[in-house]
Amino acid sequence: MARNKHPEETVSLILDVSFRLFMEKGYEHTSIQDIIDQLGGLSKGAIYHHFKSKEDILEAVTDRITAESNHMLAVIRDRQDLNGIEKLKTIFKASINRPVQNDIFAVAPDFHSNPKLLFSLLHDTIDNVAPNYILPIIRQGISDGSIETDYPEELAELILLVANVWMDPMVFDSTEEESYRKFMVFSQMLKAFGLDIVDDEIVERLRELTSIYQKSRR
Repeated sequence: MARNKHPEETVSLILDVSFRLFMEKGYEHTSIQDIIDQLGGLSKGAIYHHFKSKEDILEAVTDRITAESNHMLAVIRDRQDLNGIEKLKTIFKASINRPVQNDIFAVAPDFHSNPKLLFSLLHDTIDNVAPNYILPIIRQGISDGSIETDYPEELAELILLVANVWMDPMVFDSTEEESYRKFMVFSQMLKAFGLDIVDDEIVERLRELTSIYQKSRR
């Protein structure tokens, strides 16, 4: 086989195929051979030239999923025209309105078959997103008076875990009604912290995503 002159294209193809298979079949049920079969003639050697193992591929897939989102978070975190609570609301709206969200919910991945992918995403949430993006915003909010809490680190983690795990219908296969009730509890929880950031527009968008997911599961 001729030397690949475009290694970045090969890596991108491997990650595209792997992400789709992980979503459709689950990480544990996707083999390296499954990935090879979808690569249009690339060999096993082509994969192992770039990745040592399937777990390395999973890590790269996770990094790619989070890279775009983290860039968006950084831009909002660093804005000078918003106070802390305004930044949190802007982040929440921007996150759920990203076009890629429709694609992810339409694929309807079964996270029960993807525990490693789910854990990898949660690991990034707690070790990266919470301390580097959400916590600085909460600290700013404390300074500018828009947020009140004695536990900023824990609040940053709590908001992300509730929003990204408990409220995610793909994790618990929640119905539209079940998801709506969770959205309402999330809103009440945030208000108890003085964070009135979940408005009707956000709730309707969350219901829309849940509907897309449930229709894909039928």
